[in-house]
Amino acid sequence: MPEPASATQPSVADAQSAIASRVAELREQAASDPVEARDAAWSWFEQLGEEAGRDREAGTAALTELFSLGIPPAGIDGRTEGILVAPLIASPIDRAMRAIERVVGLPWLGKRFDADANRGDNVLRQSARIPAKLFWPLYSTRPLGDDRTAFDFETRVEASEDDSSVDVLVIDYVVVDSNPRFVIKRIRDELVEIVPGANLGKVLWRHGDGSYTLIGYFALRSPA
Repeated sequence: MPEPASATQPSVADAQSAIASRVAELREQAASDPVEARDAAWSWFEQLGEEAGRDREAGTAALTELFSLGIPPAGIDGRTEGILVAPLIASPIDRAMRAIERVVGLPWLGKRFDADANRGDNVLRQSARIPAKLFWPLYSTRPLGDDRTAFDFETRVEASEDDSSVDVLVIDYVVVDSNPRFVIKRIRDELVEIVPGANLGKVLWRHGDGSYTLIGYFALRSPA
């Protein structure tokens, strides 16, 4: 007679509770060593992204569970460091994006937030100026030292479009008139804090009927 599944391998519930347990441990650690907890969470994001690259279904399930345990970031302000954790557009595109990131790095570097104004923008490499002009000839990026900024957004807290049980910080591009309609205004970013300074984000694509599809996960790191 075959052994029960629980005797040979972890169940989905076990895996989910392991994620919740680790989040609890990181939050406890953050109370005494916020920088170490932030960086440990950041490394975890990177690890889960690599797992999603090897096993899309399992990796996405883990990221979804982790995101559901987050809370809206409190007072996120100033410049943050960003990484693309897991592209989820289509397998060939996802592989290409991962290869570009490994070889030359993506043009996106992170986001800046103005907490008082509930606004912000994206930080890009200087080299992003050329492809931005190709995609959006009438749109201009702006200088920021050796980098560029573009694609302004407004922020607010509300329920996730992907999971109404989770409150998120919405990063909304559609309400900014200057943003290009092609691609940018179809994106809705959602952000949650796992521990102070380590934030996990979803990229959602808005369809013509107002529904949304998850197309990726990203992360932002800021001072803890």
